[in-house]
Amino acid sequence: MQQNSLWRAYSYAWITMAFFIFSLIGHWLFGWFAFVQEQVEHGQAVEFSGYLMEMLRDTFENWQSEFLQLLWQVGGLAFFLFLGSPQSKEGSDRLEAKIDVILRRVDPVDGDGVIRELDERYSGRHTDEPEAHKT
Repeated sequence: MQQNSLWRAYSYAWITMAFFIFSLIGHWLFGWFAFVQEQVEHGQAVEFSGYLMEMLRDTFENWQSEFLQLLWQVGGLAFFLFLGSPQSKEGSDRLEAKIDVILRRVDPVDGDGVIRELDERYSGRHTDEPEAHKT
């Protein structure tokens, strides 16, 4: 695989990673400024260990409430749609029913035969290309 095509093939991931890194750096940088100001206002010494604990807590808190929730909603939904959960088949079943009606109207004599042939041909397969499994 060429270098250029690797960047192109995963461009969405690269852009997402860049946004993530940019936002994480911004979060920690502005967190440092706020931490220093708070320590000075309270007359306390600015220690990196206190800042580190506070920022790790805030970062993990944000991840837990936002990132993991979104990851589950988007990633989990995509995973279950890919697996073929009952929820993912609602649209396909509706589409198939409409096509069956169209086939019966276009070919009233042999429409049901065509539908049966297609059902047998694609029975148990997870592909739209039956020729892909021929040997």
